[in-house]
Amino acid sequence: MSTILAETPKPGVRLLRLNRPDRLNTMTHELLTELHAALDDANADQDVRVVILTGEGRAFCAGLDLLGYGDPYKEDWGPARGGLATQREIASCAEKIRDLSKPVIAAVNGAAAGGGLALVLASDIRVAVPEAVFRVAFIKAGFSACDIGTSWLLPRIVGAGHAHDLMLTGRRFSADEAYRMGMLAEVVEPEDLMAAVYAKADEIMSNPPFSVELTKQGMWVSLEIPSFHAAVEFENRQQILSSMTEDRNEAAAAFLEKRDPVYKNR
Repeated sequence: MSTILAETPKPGVRLLRLNRPDRLNTMTHELLTELHAALDDANADQDVRVVILTGEGRAFCAGLDLLGYGDPYKEDWGPARGGLATQREIASCAEKIRDLSKPVIAAVNGAAAGGGLALVLASDIRVAVPEAVFRVAFIKAGFSACDIGTSWLLPRIVGAGHAHDLMLTGRRFSADEAYRMGMLAEVVEPEDLMAAVYAKADEIMSNPPFSVELTKQGMWVSLEIPSFHAAVEFENRQQILSSMTEDRNEAAAAFLEKRDPVYKNR
């Protein structure tokens, strides 16, 4: 059975479900390999405009499978080289989500801890059910809380003060607290979760594809740009690039004519 279920529930939307419900969708080498492939496929498919990531069963992803990751690296690599290769493989999934040209919406249907929380943080928009709980978790297993991009992502999403509290204590926090800190865009009832993320996808897809791609790229890059002036110069180039597309004219025409736009991603 595949550890990632990929489907197209509506035009433009690729839904990816982590599919190890009996293990709370915890991470293994197999799951991450399949998730990488599913993300690559969605990124290459020009018909896909938005990716939704969720979990099968009662959890989103409870982190690394402590019963065994299924380390593919040879023992003769040694603990340092082999361990670092495995660590890079795990962390690269969060990097891929962030670098994907299409927006990723995390539909958090349950617990998201450790690596699962990292996948949520790497997503562009996060929607959760009230029962969802979150935890940095790495520190509780005897490791540093700085893992899979969490030390970079969490302070930028909720602020340094909240991030220090959550990472140094490793405590659980609720969907309500995550919403109040700004980590979640919405908290909705379980029966409304997918409708809410599909509605969010529709809002995104009402905008030109290239404009959405540049906006996602620009927002993440601006978090790394050290000066206001440099960020504005980067934005200036984005505006000129987007203004030269056919879709920019179509967006303006559709607005003036009070109709739905028909984009060609050109």
